[in-house]
Amino acid sequence: MSAPIILNISGVNKRFGGLQALSEVNIKILQGQIYGLIGPNGAGKTTFFNVITGLYQADTGSFELAGKAYSPSAPHEVAKAGIARTFQNIRLFGEMTVLENVMVGCHVRTHQGVFGAVFRHKKARLEEIAIRKRSQELLDFVGIGRFGDRTARHLSYGDQRRLEIARALATDPQLLALDEPAAGMNATEKLALRELLVKIKNEGKTILLIEHDVKLMMGLCDRLTVLDYGKPIAEGLPAEIQKNPAVIEAYLGGGH
Repeated sequence: MSAPIILNISGVNKRFGGLQALSEVNIKILQGQIYGLIGPNGAGKTTFFNVITGLYQADTGSFELAGKAYSPSAPHEVAKAGIARTFQNIRLFGEMTVLENVMVGCHVRTHQGVFGAVFRHKKARLEEIAIRKRSQELLDFVGIGRFGDRTARHLSYGDQRRLEIARALATDPQLLALDEPAAGMNATEKLALRELLVKIKNEGKTILLIEHDVKLMMGLCDRLTVLDYGKPIAEGLPAEIQKNPAVIEAYLGGGH
């Protein structure tokens, strides 16, 4: 039996004034896949991410997450539905500790609310202990557990990327959407990132990944969709994408 469909999106269109940023984009991701979204600069990859995570509103399109219709109307609603994302530019709470950054992510799934936070009753205290424990486990999982008490802005660049992923995992997502997590990394850091993403996949998580490093994507993703000027031009296995004439032309131009 094939794995269940985690994300099923069809007919997504998005226009900004006279610019058609996305045209009839479809994507279907199975549970446990690492699914890649690639394309030249300006292809619409981040716009698509912003649509499915509630930062932009699609003009048209249908959205299903784990077999249920969902409306990406706002980022906090998308997080509750089960999609967590990171951004091209690192967005951490720089003056908070590494552990506190992950604890913020955990609060998406908490139950005690403002009343518990103010009056600190027993259930609220127990939940806070559980959040702290879970956050430390996630830091250990991504390889930066020893830095829990460090201020987030004092982490190295690569470890800040790991912290973003740990915070996203803290929301207990059905889909982890990563927007260029390898941007700015050296070869050693990219190798470590690849190992981490495989580790996350092996834990049963599903990943949607944007990345400009095509070599990394071809060796990591189960399937890929290629966008060019907002339109899907190819979808399939990495080996199929590498040989696709439309993809070659989009990256290298005609005559290659």
